[in-house]
Amino acid sequence: MVSFIKTSIFLSLFIAFISNAYTQVDTVRHYSQSLNKEMPYAITFPDSYNNNNDGYPVVYLLHGAGGDYSNWHKSVKNSGLLSQLANTYEVLIVTPEVGPYSYYYNSPLMDSVRYESYITNDLIKEIDGKYRTIADKSGRAITGLSMGGHGALMLGAKHPELFAAIGSMSGVTNIDTRLWDVDENRRSQRVNQQKEMLGAINYDAPYSTYTAVGLIDKMKEKGIKMIIDCGTEDFLVKVNRQFHKLLLEAGVEHDYIERPGAHNWEYWTNALPYHFLFFDNILSKKFAKNSLN
Repeated sequence: MVSFIKTSIFLSLFIAFISNAYTQVDTVRHYSQSLNKEMPYAITFPDSYNNNNDGYPVVYLLHGAGGDYSNWHKSVKNSGLLSQLANTYEVLIVTPEVGPYSYYYNSPLMDSVRYESYITNDLIKEIDGKYRTIADKSGRAITGLSMGGHGALMLGAKHPELFAAIGSMSGVTNIDTRLWDVDENRRSQRVNQQKEMLGAINYDAPYSTYTAVGLIDKMKEKGIKMIIDCGTEDFLVKVNRQFHKLLLEAGVEHDYIERPGAHNWEYWTNALPYHFLFFDNILSKKFAKNSLN
């Protein structure tokens, strides 16, 4: 059955297919004060959203390097996956967009790279103001793939007042490319990009707070609920194993999963439902009444 797509502010997305259900997806451009420009996002609703006045939990789902807000809709191997998850768990799913190799940072050197502020200030206010959400920590989770996994871990650790749970799929849990299984050209590109955004970085312990392994103390202090997974053939499996080991040594509770798979959409399509199941046990089940601002 063809899903009904509601297009907002002249930005069209795509037609999704899901059996036995009409699913609504809004595609929106809104103004970001942090970036001083308009930014796109997509939001997926469960079928029940238009049948009541309740507030819903929100899962923020982040894209990887070189990606955009539509990747999680167009690239998954199950074209109806986000619609199915929104309906199964009665949540809103927001897929934002950031700069292609920005890693969700606030750069100390580049005014154009203010994506931490964009997500945690502008976008959350936009979503809670425009849609019926459970507008507090108990109603929010964040996860993502690769660069987006790094972003979700970093944003969750630095802003524990905003998210009840965080996740990472094939995530860049350490930006130190010496631990990545990549060729020298790709390694050099990432190092140069990091220098442009961040300046001089200490890649050895004690780790910089610009990398997830440098935020473990914050994760421990705030008791953040966390799920991490990575494929055994992924070029980032070494840094994920390192992160898991450091979390164990620090006594930080977390779910860690390795399964066969590489850094690709087959793996992420399989991984995403595990994250939503994990979040479902944490996010508020109370559909709080929440009028629009």
